[in-house]
Amino acid sequence: MKNTRNPTKEEIAELVSFLPKLYAEGFNSVKQWRGGQKDQSGVISMPYPEYDAIVDEFFYAAANECWLDYNYRPEEARQMLDDEDFIQTSSLSQIKTMLTFCVRGERFSDGHWAEMIENGTIRRLLERLIELGANPIEKDEN
Repeated sequence: MKNTRNPTKEEIAELVSFLPKLYAEGFNSVKQWRGGQKDQSGVISMPYPEYDAIVDEFFYAAANECWLDYNYRPEEARQMLDDEDFIQTSSLSQIKTMLTFCVRGERFSDGHWAEMIENGTIRRLLERLIELGANPIEKDEN
């Protein structure tokens, strides 16, 4: 698998700029849940979230190739994210692994993005990026 380049200071700043928007007082990541109703034939569609545009914009930016870890393992990324102390000391490449999990999780679980925002995971990742932002250059660990 190929490795991606590290983000520039500008790309880090772009992602971090979402922090006050995603965590503004009264902000709801999900505008409403859709689906879940039974149609005329009796088929029930699975519920899915309609996200606020800011959420879509954030995850679009986080899906930029410079943030992707094509070699990530979902189980390992989840373990990283579950350890708040780990996030506070994580490297840029580890942040990329965790962001990849956050971005891709919506494909497998509707509402994943909302969970990552609401449980503070995205906040912790962005706060760590602020700390790393002054020095984004990192040797490839792979």
